[in-house]
Amino acid sequence: MTPDEILSRILHQDQDVIILNKPSGLPVHAGPNSPDHLELYLDALRFGWSQPPRLAHRLDRDTSGCLVLGRHDKAIRRLGKMFMAGQVDKAYWTVVKGTPPALSGRVDRPILKVVTPRTKDNHGFWRIICDPKGQEAVTDWRVMGSAGGLTWIECVPRTGRTHQIRVHMKELGCPVLGDAYYGADPQPAERLHLHSRRIGLQPLAPSKPAIRVEAPPPEHMLAALRACGWAS
Repeated sequence: MTPDEILSRILHQDQDVIILNKPSGLPVHAGPNSPDHLELYLDALRFGWSQPPRLAHRLDRDTSGCLVLGRHDKAIRRLGKMFMAGQVDKAYWTVVKGTPPALSGRVDRPILKVVTPRTKDNHGFWRIICDPKGQEAVTDWRVMGSAGGLTWIECVPRTGRTHQIRVHMKELGCPVLGDAYYGADPQPAERLHLHSRRIGLQPLAPSKPAIRVEAPPPEHMLAALRACGWAS
């Protein structure tokens, strides 16, 4: 990513907050397998401030769309409290394989992180499963369109757990298209079809308006969305 590209991905900017349209495939943090990550490019978003903005939450590497950054300490604290309290309006678009049992509904299933220990023969790994011993996880969903064995669904997570939507869609019997972890094919031909479509924030100060932003879907999701009825 170049400075010009990250600037082109700004969806909203004010004195407190920047909201980006994060590309699919780019992790937000550094990691053992992530030498390239979004935080390397945030310096281009200073706009005269002494420090670059910081992440107020995170999206998975392969999830695209609305990502909120706080521009200073006070904003980061306020945003953190809003996310923790479930006061952020979030909606995701996904295209799944199969047909859900109704036109809308709620998945209310706790999810648990299961870790396989590292041994001399493998590096260890983790995945998320539905399990009564896990953390509370609730996702509301509604069908937006369908065609050819695919369904376009809007998901509204009421909790913010790792891989929540992906695991809940699998629980619904409709794994996300392109999901190598929770789909039937560990090497799918498609990229992950999960996009943070909308985010809404309450005013960070009494004198400021609420923020509501939508991110256009990524290129790799367009064909499936249009087939399911999205009129771009």
